[in-house]
Amino acid sequence: MQYEVNVCPMTQRRLRRALSLTAVLLALAGCGSSSPNNGNNPDAGTTWTPGQPLTLNVGATFPAGTAVHDAYSGATATVSSQGTVSFTPDSNGLLLLEKDGAAATPFNWANATVYFLLTDRFFNGEPSNDDSYGTRPKDGADEIGTWHGGDWKGITAKLDHIASLGATAIWISPIVEQVHGWVGGGTGDFKHFAYAGYWALDFTRLDANWGNEADLHALVDAAHARGIRVLVDVVLNHPGYATGDDLVAYLPSVFFDGTGNAFKAFVPPAGRGYQAWNDLVNYNSSDWVKWWTPVWIRAGFPGFLPSGSTDETRQLSSLPDFRTESTDAAPRPPFFDQKTDTAFVATPSTTVRQYLVKWHTDWLTQFGFDGFRCDTAKNVEVASWKALKDAAVPALAAWKAANPTKKLDDAPFWMTGEVFGHGVQKDAYYTDGGFDSLINFDFQRFLLSYLTNKGSLVAAQADVENLYSSYAALISTDPTFDVLSYLSSHDTSLFFASLGLQPALQKQAGTALLLAPGGVQLFYGDESGRAPGKAGSDPTQGTRSDMNWASMDSAILAHFQKLGGFRKRHVAIGGGAHQKLQAPSNVYVFSRTLKSGNVDDSVVVAITPTN
Repeated sequence: MQYEVNVCPMTQRRLRRALSLTAVLLALAGCGSSSPNNGNNPDAGTTWTPGQPLTLNVGATFPAGTAVHDAYSGATATVSSQGTVSFTPDSNGLLLLEKDGAAATPFNWANATVYFLLTDRFFNGEPSNDDSYGTRPKDGADEIGTWHGGDWKGITAKLDHIASLGATAIWISPIVEQVHGWVGGGTGDFKHFAYAGYWALDFTRLDANWGNEADLHALVDAAHARGIRVLVDVVLNHPGYATGDDLVAYLPSVFFDGTGNAFKAFVPPAGRGYQAWNDLVNYNSSDWVKWWTPVWIRAGFPGFLPSGSTDETRQLSSLPDFRTESTDAAPRPPFFDQKTDTAFVATPSTTVRQYLVKWHTDWLTQFGFDGFRCDTAKNVEVASWKALKDAAVPALAAWKAANPTKKLDDAPFWMTGEVFGHGVQKDAYYTDGGFDSLINFDFQRFLLSYLTNKGSLVAAQADVENLYSSYAALISTDPTFDVLSYLSSHDTSLFFASLGLQPALQKQAGTALLLAPGGVQLFYGDESGRAPGKAGSDPTQGTRSDMNWASMDSAILAHFQKLGGFRKRHVAIGGGAHQKLQAPSNVYVFSRTLKSGNVDDSVVVAITPTN
């Protein structure tokens, strides 16, 4: 979940310093790269003809006599005494070269491939839980903002598909119980429910539409059995909206009629649509103190603090803003007295931050999640994220000690976050907030520009080289720094749609992402040609269409599988030093090398015009 926000002056100064560092690194990378036309390149001025053998000098990476395997075509060749090797790229135009027979390298988060999915839109493994609360029906029309039925059983059923992509982790939607009802979506043309998972009602309960505890345990165990780690999306910034259905159940006194009966009979009027349900609610009622209470949230109700003026204190999209910075003890909000199934137990002298940290780490202790993806990280003070990380590290260690047959390894808890607009630079989120990684918002727009303006990765190779070399210069030299680059997301756009649904370009996009330094994130359907769904007046809803199981593009899928498998075997791709190699002017060739401890890993990649 992300928002365009104004940046406070302190954050602006921090970002300017970080961006200046990135600009310097980009300039250095450009100066240090081997240009196809510089005088030291014997291939300068030559071009390669598709369909012909491509001879490359790989001697600096693979010594003479080394048997080299192309993971894309399956062909093998031996490096000559001059350090050269020849392969003929197929119509996909890729050579993925590795030492023949080399063992896969150990997992490292610097090389992670994270498969991100919205649970509700992925696969329906248990139709009987589709409307678990009796307030989430289908609308029988476009189903833009309704719950579609995806659940944890559905993810478990499709883990082999995810594993086939070389994914080393999955990032699933928040797991906690969501608000039961809806708000007006877009301009009011559809009902928008909490299917995406970012509008929590009760952090102590799992949402029954996604399944039960046994289902979630089964998912984590099945993922771990396949070598796939599980990341859960967490939200510290806000609870969900007070929807009409929830107010009927827990606080009917704030309706003008005192009962909510008018809401139950609500029919959207012409011209205003579903937004008009708000006319039935008295937002000036003194009874709002019985909801989350002024100690817990900022909101536009009598007696509550108003929305603040900084990123950390303002209300996002009018959502109630948790006062995570408060040092005041937070009493249990009164509406939980009406919610008989809650596990919310009030404890003395506990702050909002402490409750939120405890609730999320309790789930971690129970299920053994390997890490968190932190929603709206920009809009919560870094001290709260550090508190979450400090509690999560021992919680996961304790789970691993108690579950030695279920853990994958002894790797510590890992945390990445969404800081809207953040690029590839290390700053206070890492040093003070405890983050191991942040989502890289630059990659999507840069790559889209390269492919749409220049038509191919080869034509844009100077740009791609500057990007790759600058990323690797930071990531490969600092084990405490990493990023998560992506093509598509639920809040921005589907890359395939931005490319005009052109499969050839989507394959090139997959090439660029899966060979990028640092961690990468695949959004469900990037690998299969998923098209946008119906969106009404809110374009982001289109990015959340159902996974296209019945119409997957097999050529795109095969391409992503080969690249993903190659990436998984070689930690040097994400975490190694990057070097551009000599090649004909219409071929882009580079190596990645990582020598650290017991890891000695190298690859060479060639991208040709037919890609």
